[in-house]
Amino acid sequence: MPARHVLTVKCKSERGIVAAISGYLAQAGCNIVDASQYDDLVSGMFFMRVSFISEEKASLEEIEAGFRTVASRFSMTYDFHDGVKRMKVLLMVSRFGHCLNDLLYRWKIGALPIDITGVVSNHFDYQKVVVNHDIPFHHIPVTKANKQEAEARILDVVDRTGTELIVLARYMQILSDRMCSQMSGRIINIHHSFLPSFKGANPYKQAFERGVKLIGATSHYVTADLDEGPIIEQDVARVTHAQSAEDYVAIGRDVESQVLARAIHAHIHHRTFIDGNRTIVFPASPGSYASERMG
Repeated sequence: MPARHVLTVKCKSERGIVAAISGYLAQAGCNIVDASQYDDLVSGMFFMRVSFISEEKASLEEIEAGFRTVASRFSMTYDFHDGVKRMKVLLMVSRFGHCLNDLLYRWKIGALPIDITGVVSNHFDYQKVVVNHDIPFHHIPVTKANKQEAEARILDVVDRTGTELIVLARYMQILSDRMCSQMSGRIINIHHSFLPSFKGANPYKQAFERGVKLIGATSHYVTADLDEGPIIEQDVARVTHAQSAEDYVAIGRDVESQVLARAIHAHIHHRTFIDGNRTIVFPASPGSYASERMG
C-alpha cells in the first residue's frame, strides 16, 4: 500500500481554507484518507490535520513545493510529515520505572512506532534494563552545583542523535527555563493528579489518608511553569475505602503509564497543536490505529 503522509496546518480562520487544501491535494494526485479540523472561536485560529496518499507517486518534496502558493494565500504555518519516518525519541527517567518499562514494552511489540535514541537517567537503577534492549544508556547525575553542565550534556545527546522529542518518564528533576525554551513543544511530562494538593515524596499515601476516591494522571508539554504546560492527555481510575495505600500506588502507576503512552502516540502522529496555554488534540480516526502503528 502507498505510504500515508500527513499535512498539519495552523492559521487564522477564514472562509475557503478547507476547499483550498483539499482542492490542491486532489490536483496533485493525492487521495485524502482522513481529515480533522477545528475552528477556535475564542482565538480565531484554524487547525487541520490531513492524512493522504499520493496515487500518482509524486514525492513529498514535490507536493510540498506546490503547496506553498496555498500556504502563502492564507499565511499558514504548516508541515508535511513523511508517513514512513519514525520520530526519534529520547526517554528520561529517575528511580520510578513503571512508565519506562511500559514504553519499552510497547516499543518492542510495535505498538509505539518510534526510534528510541537513548535513555538518560540521573541514577543507575535501570541501566541493565535499557542495555538489554540494545538502547544507549546515559548516566548524567544532577546536583545544584552541576545542573547547567548536566543539561548541556543532555542537549548534546539530543543534538548528536537527532532527537525530535524528549519524554520525561518520571524524571524527577526540574528543567531550567533555558532548556524548556530551547525544546519548546518537544518535551512531554507525566505526573499524578494530586498536584498541588498533595506534594512531597508520598502523594499517594497522603491521598489515601484523605480518603481520595479518584486517582488520575496528566501528561503535558513542558514549559517554564512547573507542571502547568499545555495538557495533552488525562485519565482517572476510581478507588474505594477498601483499598490500601499500596493499591493507590499500583493503580496510579498504571494510569500514569497509559496516559503517557497515549500522549506520545498523539504527538508522534502529529495530532496535537499547541494553542496558547492549551492543546488541540485530534482523535485517532476509526480504523486508523493499525495504520498509525505501522506508520
